[in-house]
Amino acid sequence: MATKDLSQLKREFLEYVEIEKGRSLKTVENYDRYLTRFLEQTGVSKPKDITQDTVREFRLWLNRQKARSSALSETLKKKTQNYYLIALRSFLKYLMKREIASLPPDQIELAKVGDRSLDLISVEELTRLLNAPEGEDVKTLRDRAILELLFSTGLRVSELCALPRDLDLSADDVSVRGKGDKIRVVFMSERARNAVKDYLAKRKDMSDALFVSVDRKSGKDPGKITSRSVERIVKHYGVKAGISKKVTPHVIRHSFATDLLSNGADLRSVQALLGHAHIGTTQIYTHVTDKHLRSVHKQFHNNKENK
Repeated sequence: MATKDLSQLKREFLEYVEIEKGRSLKTVENYDRYLTRFLEQTGVSKPKDITQDTVREFRLWLNRQKARSSALSETLKKKTQNYYLIALRSFLKYLMKREIASLPPDQIELAKVGDRSLDLISVEELTRLLNAPEGEDVKTLRDRAILELLFSTGLRVSELCALPRDLDLSADDVSVRGKGDKIRVVFMSERARNAVKDYLAKRKDMSDALFVSVDRKSGKDPGKITSRSVERIVKHYGVKAGISKKVTPHVIRHSFATDLLSNGADLRSVQALLGHAHIGTTQIYTHVTDKHLRSVHKQFHNNKENK
């Protein structure tokens, strides 16, 4: 039996990722883009053509590419380069699963990246942000509910946009479907629940989505709000609150995590609430919230002045 070419195997892999692995369409699109770039740049056509030399040459090419978003001559960040390698490694695992001879996936090593930095706002800035929506019209009530819910639950913006209108607001817990189609439970504060109640009481449309766009066409139900719209809303109120840093939904998610850890929550619980698959992802917050280290420093560093 003749070996299929890589273009056909790539299509079958993407179908496998979407149907059997249950990944989002966005993930499938990204994998398609990364693998297409690999195939076009290397010119390989058969699985056996993927070798360590092929991958090394592709990595050199990637490392010399200019970042599109940069006005300067900056090259692609290591993290971005790793997205290509992760997609390629997943594809090779798929080939191995089908017993198609190619480069073993464990020979794809990711580029080393520096410690991830956190975009954080202060508690005082967060308070100003949450209080920034002023008014009782449906748009302002919606925006206030979005901000309160983001901080109360730590939801990703895509998870927030997917929430249904028929939430049980008599309870403080909500089940959400996160990355990898995994279900987790998040919790609403009383302040967040009240903000959602006030918003829903003002709604006149029949949409099933919890958060909807502002209806500009009379007589038509508005559509579900998009992630991009939520990002614009959060940015708008960040500016209104006088916060000099760029404020995004993910910044509010960071504030949610650091608030929990600063007040004594354990790392495993915060991991579960954030929906992180690996504890290492959650650990990025510990260096800014470890009160024990701060107290040790104050107690023991250069304390001869106190003697």
